[in-house]
Amino acid sequence: MKIIFYLLLIMSSLAFPAMGQTKFELPVWPNGPAESNGITAKEFIKNHHSVFNISKAVITVQLPAADKANGAAVLICPGGGYIEEAIYHEGYEFADWLNEHGIAGIVLKYRLPNGHSTIPLSDAKEAMRIIRAHATEWHIDPNKVAVAGFSAGGHLASTLGTHYDVGDSTATNPLMRYSTRPDLMLLFYPVITMKQGETHLGSRENLLGKHPTEQLVEKYSNELHVTKNTPPAVLMLSDDDHTVPQSNSIHFYEALHAHHVPASLYIFPSGGHGWGMNTTISFWKDWRALLLNWLEERHFIPANTQK
Repeated sequence: MKIIFYLLLIMSSLAFPAMGQTKFELPVWPNGPAESNGITAKEFIKNHHSVFNISKAVITVQLPAADKANGAAVLICPGGGYIEEAIYHEGYEFADWLNEHGIAGIVLKYRLPNGHSTIPLSDAKEAMRIIRAHATEWHIDPNKVAVAGFSAGGHLASTLGTHYDVGDSTATNPLMRYSTRPDLMLLFYPVITMKQGETHLGSRENLLGKHPTEQLVEKYSNELHVTKNTPPAVLMLSDDDHTVPQSNSIHFYEALHAHHVPASLYIFPSGGHGWGMNTTISFWKDWRALLLNWLEERHFIPANTQK
């Protein structure tokens, strides 16, 4: 029933004329999740910027025009300290920009943890399964599905990249047969570690609680879980970011490099924290060009995509 439900939604969305971008929503857990995050207050959006009280995970699938599509896709995790999600400038607007370059953007409105540390990752894993399960219908190469994350969303993205499931070919649930490993990680001013004094305290408390065990801190300090099989990553941040310490990205890059995983680290002189798709920072054109170049070098998108 779950697969039929997804197919019906997809067919209905594609039934409309689609000379340009195609956009539709799907629930991540149409039959309900295995675990609730306990949030009962009504979800709301503040200042056309951030979403609060998220208790139902949803993906917004934004597909590029057919004449631009190159088969690549990115699962996008907006930031917000695990207490809200900046769904617009770190979500939908980034997906729009990806579409301009032939890349499908799938925005994940993940459930806020509310003290349930496993919930955001379970949503991200299921979203990856859904994308790969529908790769043919959405004209996506299942071997070209990256994950992107901003701030706390960068923590979720890097958690997915270091705690993925390879898929079980014998599973009775067809979705469980798909790997949740992203092919690349695109991380913007990310939270990486949960270590005291180096993490973003709000993200840590909202994900793990105010007094987490050492085991829980270690589990979600993603720089400690890099292996030779961790996906390649690009990290972008600002030198004057006073919200998330730069050491988060630096130590993650060092761990990737130590395990011979291809990685690039860009630290811009200014911009602060949380710039997303804002054009008010000095380097907004630079980071976009660098990102496209990096994706080309990883053979994720065709050469000269930005021209």
